[in-house]
Amino acid sequence: MKSAIATILLASTASAAPTGLDNIVRDRVRMEPAVAPYNSATSSWSPATFNKATATKMITVALKVDEQARAKLESIFWAVSDPDHKDYGKHLSLEELTKVLAIPSSRVAKVSEYFEKMGATGIKVSPSGDMLTIHMPVPKLEAALNTKIGKFTHKEHTKMSVLRASTTYSLPEDIASDVAIVGELLQFPGLKSKSLQNLKGSGTWPNSCSNQACAGLVQPEVIRERYNLPNSTEYEQLLGGYVNAQANSMAVAEFQGQYFEPSDLASFSTACKRKVTVDNIVGGNQDSPGVEAELDIEYIKSVSPEIPLTVEYSSEYSLLNWANSINSNSSSALVHSVSYGNDEAQQTSTEYMETCNTAFMKAGAMGRSILFASGDQGVCGREGCGLGIFKPKSAKPDFPGGSPYITVVGGTNFKGAGIGDEEVWSAGGGGFSNTFAIPDYQAAAVAAYKASPDANLPNPKKLAWNNTGRGYPDIAALGGTKTPYCIASGGNFEGVAGTSAACPVAAGVFAKLNGIRLAAGGKPLGFLNPFIYKNPSGFHDVTSGMNNAPPNKLGFSAIKGWDASSGMGTPNFEALSKLV
Repeated sequence: MKSAIATILLASTASAAPTGLDNIVRDRVRMEPAVAPYNSATSSWSPATFNKATATKMITVALKVDEQARAKLESIFWAVSDPDHKDYGKHLSLEELTKVLAIPSSRVAKVSEYFEKMGATGIKVSPSGDMLTIHMPVPKLEAALNTKIGKFTHKEHTKMSVLRASTTYSLPEDIASDVAIVGELLQFPGLKSKSLQNLKGSGTWPNSCSNQACAGLVQPEVIRERYNLPNSTEYEQLLGGYVNAQANSMAVAEFQGQYFEPSDLASFSTACKRKVTVDNIVGGNQDSPGVEAELDIEYIKSVSPEIPLTVEYSSEYSLLNWANSINSNSSSALVHSVSYGNDEAQQTSTEYMETCNTAFMKAGAMGRSILFASGDQGVCGREGCGLGIFKPKSAKPDFPGGSPYITVVGGTNFKGAGIGDEEVWSAGGGGFSNTFAIPDYQAAAVAAYKASPDANLPNPKKLAWNNTGRGYPDIAALGGTKTPYCIASGGNFEGVAGTSAACPVAAGVFAKLNGIRLAAGGKPLGFLNPFIYKNPSGFHDVTSGMNNAPPNKLGFSAIKGWDASSGMGTPNFEALSKLV
């Protein structure tokens, strides 16, 4: 992990420390120095007024993990995730993980004491000792971090607002030496475009949902048929009478007021003949409809209605806070679907991404599978590629899509009007990371893609992309605007598209596969990618389409085998069930 200490600010530039506090060093260290301050011209968020004097804010302080400890964690992560390794499936307990990280108690105490003295109203230390969840009044937080906190409202989703730093932030030098980053400051969430909602369908399959609004849209029966999913009786037979459903589990992550309405789930259950319920809620629910949340819930449960579902909710958009929540719970779900992300280059520092990667490794080392949507803006991300002229890194890879430590799910459409072969959705995220190198598990697949004349890779002078970066997505599922999903939300049925539809479907498939392993006395799959890349026969290969970048029509083509627009392809449960 790169050091968080990057720039020592002169004492004259630091805000004066409150009087009466001991050991507050005036020399400060600017954290995440490569991240530019908020820019209204390029942001999807606009400044808004709020009463700063009475506002409070939650932050996640990630403590430094020593290089030796992080290297040991990574070694364990790869070993327990590789089907060919002798330690495959020997996942760590939370107690064992804590010993591997070996965070000195003095580090926890020193950083906690600093924020307590600066006015924190609550500090919670993670069981593994490397994360602090801190609540502070905004004026005191500004003094602690030498920054300015503002309220920002999304330009399209105007009901969504966040508190974020509008300037850089820093810590006293002696505190910064023990801190990797402070989360929930510089990372603005990327929200689904409203253009992916209220869509009509053109499919010619029978409407298996009783609501007429679902006609032509993707429904649970369409998913079951295309991905060769068993019905409940067939699945019970696969499990060989294994009935301890509570041993298996899955979860979806929701942020920023994305709640669900139980009556919507009931309507969907009745109309589309799937039992859709939420078994556990972490973080609360306000019984109000949220399109993103209800899409996740209705379709992960459509795939795996027999597996208990947890909704992990946080009012703050924070990958670190979410990861800290699941990594702090020894009984958290075995499979997690997350439909949120952002560009690597958009308010996301290398320090932030490396800290997230450590959190992902912790989850994988404990046997959790984490799947993220690849994004809905093709190869150019939320910032766009410009006018087609050369500029460095004009392709905008997604994060955490570019992380080597998670499974990334892209989007497809049906090629024809019926259920059958698929093609890449033109706006599905995919490409190559500008930050992370090609991991071993995909090295051969990526090399084969680049060597294939069918790939017709984009000219770097027209679309600058990183030839040595981690390729994504890893797999794909239906999610394009030609094949939107029928969901119940707000008392109505409507069509919704995006890789945020593909991700919960794929997650449900792997949760179902976990059930087969558990029934046979095995361990859960954990981090999925080594298994995926060793078993391409478990997926429907997608060989047509491109995730292009209008108006240039530059992007990555789907070909036989892995590609940077559909990964290994879409799941074939029948084939996968024989491989696990």
